[in-house]
Amino acid sequence: MIGSERHDIERKVITILRILNESTEPLGARVIAHRMHDYGIDLGERAVRYHLKIMDERGLTRLLGRDGRLITDSGVEELKSALVGDKVGFVIGNIELLAVKTTFDWRKRRGQVPVNVSLFPKDQFKKAKEVMSYVFEGGLCVSDLVAVANEGERLSGVIIPEGTVGFATVCSIIVNGTLLKAGIPMDSRFGGILQIKNREPLRFVELIQYAGSSLDPSEIFITSKMTSVMEVISKGEGKIVANFREIPSLCSSVAEEVFAGLRDAGIGGVLVVGNISQPVCEVPVELNKMGIVLIGGLNPVAAAVEAGISVDNTAMSGVIEYQDLVSFKEL
Repeated sequence: MIGSERHDIERKVITILRILNESTEPLGARVIAHRMHDYGIDLGERAVRYHLKIMDERGLTRLLGRDGRLITDSGVEELKSALVGDKVGFVIGNIELLAVKTTFDWRKRRGQVPVNVSLFPKDQFKKAKEVMSYVFEGGLCVSDLVAVANEGERLSGVIIPEGTVGFATVCSIIVNGTLLKAGIPMDSRFGGILQIKNREPLRFVELIQYAGSSLDPSEIFITSKMTSVMEVISKGEGKIVANFREIPSLCSSVAEEVFAGLRDAGIGGVLVVGNISQPVCEVPVELNKMGIVLIGGLNPVAAAVEAGISVDNTAMSGVIEYQDLVSFKEL
């Protein structure tokens, strides 16, 4: 019974940390209590204040007067490490949440766009930009639209630590989100390593199912140095980070309209659209569905890692206003 109660308390603490980590501004107990309902936790404002006080003492949160709380660096580390059992399936949940948060309207060219955030050491960011420029020019990215933030600033909910530069890239979930707004459900199945040959997609050589994972596949593959993005750029052969999705075949014409609209707005990422019920890059597709391969948004960053540059990635970090993004060439 005691163990069960302890687990319940920790689950509430982790949920509060998640809510604070997703916010770009301090939050009060009332707002936190309201947002906890989205996670299936019914906790009153007074109870949230009680937990926050304990979290302040543990150094997980920081009180900013009447404005509310912010998550600390220790809180972020706790969030990354806690409750593995609760985090199984966390990736697919995060994909679905970010798809809902995506409000980008490709016709009006405005709204919230999902992004990944990478942290580079300040003294290595110039070299990183040089390496990544080849990838952006080669089109191995979701978009050449990016955002940069300096130490102490916030970038999609991430506070940039001292001595680092924050770099945001558009996440492939932009496709999920815009299709969702058009009434098309997208099943996110795998993140993987896609082999490229003669500058064409050949097959997936590694796959991680989102529904059974507590870590983002792209982060795993990049950290493990399993990519060869620069070889794809220079030789037309190598391995990149990619994602596998499915949509109902009846929605194909509307989906093509959305893809075209995104391209006009400077957002691509759709690498392959398969035929009905036919395998795509050697991955089986369910009946009456179409397989879609999306380029991973972190491929430019993967190239920097290949060049020996250290980087800390937070895939699917949050959302940024489309109008706050700039072309990589303008950096």
